[in-house]
Amino acid sequence: MRAVDVMTTSVIFASPEMSVREAAGLLVKHSISAMPVTDADGNLVGIVSEGDLLRRSEIGTGVRQRSWWLQFLASTRELAGEYVKEHAQTVNDVMITDVITVDEETPLVEVADLLERRRIKRVPVVKNGKVTGIVSRANLVRALASADLRTAPVTAPGDAELRDAVVNAMAGQRWALPREHVIVADGVVHLWGTITSEEQRTALCVSAQNVPGVKEVSSHLDYAVVLPAM
Repeated sequence: MRAVDVMTTSVIFASPEMSVREAAGLLVKHSISAMPVTDADGNLVGIVSEGDLLRRSEIGTGVRQRSWWLQFLASTRELAGEYVKEHAQTVNDVMITDVITVDEETPLVEVADLLERRRIKRVPVVKNGKVTGIVSRANLVRALASADLRTAPVTAPGDAELRDAVVNAMAGQRWALPREHVIVADGVVHLWGTITSEEQRTALCVSAQNVPGVKEVSSHLDYAVVLPAM
């Protein structure tokens, strides 16, 4: 799936000249946490989010007064930036201008990686310099909830076929089990061997569970026994 397949297209926009209070009102009215900011020609120039409006002098949420030595150590740039966030009156002065974007054809795996790696909650989708939508973490969760369930095979595979499929499912992974440690009986996969972590145990079970035709996965995995030094 691509960004265009899951993105929200009914995007609410802010303008650089919009007042901070008006921007806050739009976020509340539409139950959104951020808005792209576009100029008169519709070009993306920034994004304003709830985080940009948290530290405000009007409601007493400005940065707490530092001790004298922290105030002394703070850079002029840092102090000036805090003042602007607390007192600026227009979106232009509080918005983020270094906006991360994707295009409509960006695969969802790349979108998810970007959201996770950059620790952001949403990313504008841009085509020819114009915002056509937004993909948020919620969009990805909805896509997962809407995904078609895998149809069961018409003819149930035999145990030998299932064993081959389970071994192939974990092939190439450093945490994989050797073939002889995978036994299938009446559609039930039995996993034997030693593991080094609970994450490895879970990964092995999940890889087997995802094979079509597997009825159940029985884990006989355990940690290696370390004998005490004599």
